[in-house]
Amino acid sequence: MHRSQTFPSSRFIKRGICPVRFPVCISQPARSSLVIPSSQSHPALAPSMSKKKSKNLQMVLSDGNGAAAASVVTGSAIAASYNDQIRPLLDAVDRLRHLKVTQEGIQLPTIVVVGDQSSGKSSVLESLAGISLPRGQGICTRVPLVMRLQDDPSADSPVLQLEYSNGRAVATTEAKVADAINAATAEIAGSGKGISDAPITLVVRKRGVPDLTLVDLPGITRVPVQGQPDDIYDQIARIIKEYIAPKESIILNVLTATVDFPTCESIRMSQQVDRTGERTLAVVTKVDKAPEGLLEKVTMDDVNIGLGYVCVRNRIGEETYDQARVEEEKLFKYHPLLSKIDKDMVGIPVLAQRLMQIQATIIAKCLPDIVRQINDRLSRNSTELEQMPPDVTSVADAVKEFIRIVKQVCGSLEKILVRGEFDDFPDDGHFHGTARVAEMLNRYAKKLPADVPRRANDLFLMEEIRVLEETKGINLPNFLPRSAFLVLLKKKVDTVTQIPHELANQVWEYVEDLVLKIVQQHTDNFPQVQSSCRRAVQILMEKARARSAQHVKELIEMEQVADYTSNPDYMKTWYEIMEGHDSFMEAVADGSKPAIVNLAGFGEVDVSHLRGKADIAGQAFDLSARLTAYWKSIVLRLVDGLALHVLLGVKRLVESDLEAELANELLGNKLAGVERMLLPSPGTAPKRERIKKSIELLRQSKEVVANIMDRISAAGEV
Repeated sequence: MHRSQTFPSSRFIKRGICPVRFPVCISQPARSSLVIPSSQSHPALAPSMSKKKSKNLQMVLSDGNGAAAASVVTGSAIAASYNDQIRPLLDAVDRLRHLKVTQEGIQLPTIVVVGDQSSGKSSVLESLAGISLPRGQGICTRVPLVMRLQDDPSADSPVLQLEYSNGRAVATTEAKVADAINAATAEIAGSGKGISDAPITLVVRKRGVPDLTLVDLPGITRVPVQGQPDDIYDQIARIIKEYIAPKESIILNVLTATVDFPTCESIRMSQQVDRTGERTLAVVTKVDKAPEGLLEKVTMDDVNIGLGYVCVRNRIGEETYDQARVEEEKLFKYHPLLSKIDKDMVGIPVLAQRLMQIQATIIAKCLPDIVRQINDRLSRNSTELEQMPPDVTSVADAVKEFIRIVKQVCGSLEKILVRGEFDDFPDDGHFHGTARVAEMLNRYAKKLPADVPRRANDLFLMEEIRVLEETKGINLPNFLPRSAFLVLLKKKVDTVTQIPHELANQVWEYVEDLVLKIVQQHTDNFPQVQSSCRRAVQILMEKARARSAQHVKELIEMEQVADYTSNPDYMKTWYEIMEGHDSFMEAVADGSKPAIVNLAGFGEVDVSHLRGKADIAGQAFDLSARLTAYWKSIVLRLVDGLALHVLLGVKRLVESDLEAELANELLGNKLAGVERMLLPSPGTAPKRERIKKSIELLRQSKEVVANIMDRISAAGEV
């Protein structure tokens, strides 16, 4: 495709506001070739042509006289090229708008018409479309009016259609279009003076109209009139900001020449979202009523209108639209003040051309991003739909889905409770199961006393002496009765009985919470069965607690029923302690020696209270030494035995018990539990339908943009 130049006005070039280049050439035609509306086709954005045609066209455009024959040829050539290249772009965007792709958060390039009440917005739109819109006192536009103007050179008569209320379409005529719009507005916003944000679309297919899509919004008013709500200004402002805030929107700000521009409410609103004015175009109406100083107002630009100004004269009284254009041309040509305004800044034809140029530019600029957004949302929605549970329509489907859920639950629990993998929950330590259970076991081991528990106020070996005295019998002297050891052992073990029970309860309380959370996570799409799953988990945990309680009871009973160990550390420790036996007995027997003795296994002890009880003190020392050495084996068995029991219980839970209990709860009782999975979830079914509709909309939208992108690519290869 060959290149042609754009012809932005010298004023915009000086200000650095040159339109974005478009992949088709944008030419500035002779003014005489554009009369809107009229029987001539409008020139606008000229796409690429052959070099010969392009050269001839540029020669015609350079003809300052603008002869009638050359004007007709120029208009026809540009209009034909425009229809071939640009019209499909506009049709594609209108198609996307009709599909309501904006509901997916995808903004479309839009020209939004705003202005204070009675600023002449409707009159400007009438002049562009060549049709009469509703008029009256107060707010005439009470809902957003989307005007789709489409030039149809072959149309013998205009074709008008209103579209609103979820696809409703009503054909109308030029004579009745105002009444049709009023009727549709009343149906949407009521018969009073209230407003609504639900739009009406007016499609106008007519010879000579500019190819444009514009959104006319309610005029801004601060003071509610009778029948209007008190917050009418806030309602209107909300609708306007919703339309002008997206960066894809071009703001067509309609101002009346009779007011000071900086004081206009519409200017204030547009500046809130477009501070630099780079996407704001101003249209000045009622220029004949306040011509003094208008030239300075539009050239000084105190309100940052980045896309410039266009001054217009709207139809007055019973004038036809053709007559109005003739009068407009005379006004700006002969009026002593208005004639001084640059010719590329005056007239409805200039406004139409400027809007088409801006519209084509913004569409070309936004189209790649629209494609990206559609693809991104389609991908996200498709992924979300795939992650949703399948439709369960039979018991067989329900059983299959149940088995899948159970496998997912057991798989997740195996990772976090058996294998110690927590990649699914990297930042949530509560789900790092093996680490948390290990911490509980470590705390439990530290909580068990490493040395034989003793009462703080007991004197050294006095407890052992009392036990020996109570278990003595008729036997050989200096004989250590086994019953004494067992009595003392039982008393010591009784002091730690509760500690292993606390550990077992703590572990299973944590495991139960973890299992419930994982089960809920994987059954989130079937809330109707979560209560059954919760009940199954609770039943399973009660069984696990009962098994652990029995295991702890047996551990304690085993320690109390006999004194046995094959651990060589027992004899080693006993020998180390007994090495201090002689020094202990010397201190007890000889009152002249120090009463404080440092003994292995006991530390510093006071033996003064044992003097005079040497015979039984020696037996008590041996008994205490045996118990001290044996206690280490007891603690080791209580720690290791319970730890292995817990780990085995968790492993069984994950690998078999949980699956069996869930199956018993949901698949038992003639499948009554799993049949609940057939009941529609309150949230899943609507969500699935919403996603399906969204995917269908996005696929249609993708097809629309794909077709137009193919055409652009094909045109670029010519």
